[in-house]
Amino acid sequence: MRRAFLGEFEEIVLLVVAACSEEAYGVNIWEEVQKQTGRSITMSAVHATLYRLEEKGYLESSMGGATAERGGRRKRFFTLTALGVRALNDIQEMRNRLWEAIPPGKFQLIGG
Repeated sequence: MRRAFLGEFEEIVLLVVAACSEEAYGVNIWEEVQKQTGRSITMSAVHATLYRLEEKGYLESSMGGATAERGGRRKRFFTLTALGVRALNDIQEMRNRLWEAIPPGKFQLIGG
C-alpha cells in the first residue's frame, strides 16, 4: 500500500468530514474547519481541497436532492472512502509515534 502524504489543510478537511455527525457538504465542512482551526478560510479553498481529496481517492461524493431553501440547487455530500480511513489511521499512528519519541522533560528543558 502506498503511504498517504497529505498537507495540513487536507488532513484537517478529511478529519472534519470524518467527524461530521450529519451529512458532510461544503458549508458545514467550511464552518467546522473555521471553528476548529480558529482561522478565516474561503469557501473556495474548502471546495478545492474536497475535490482534490476526491481525485486522490480519499473521499467520494454524491448529489442530494434540490431544495427550495437553496433556490432549487442540489448539495454535494462527501464521505470517506476506505482509502481515506486508512490515510487518517496512518497519519494518526505516525503522529502518535512521534509524540511518544519525545523524551520526558524535553519541553521543560527548552522552556515550553
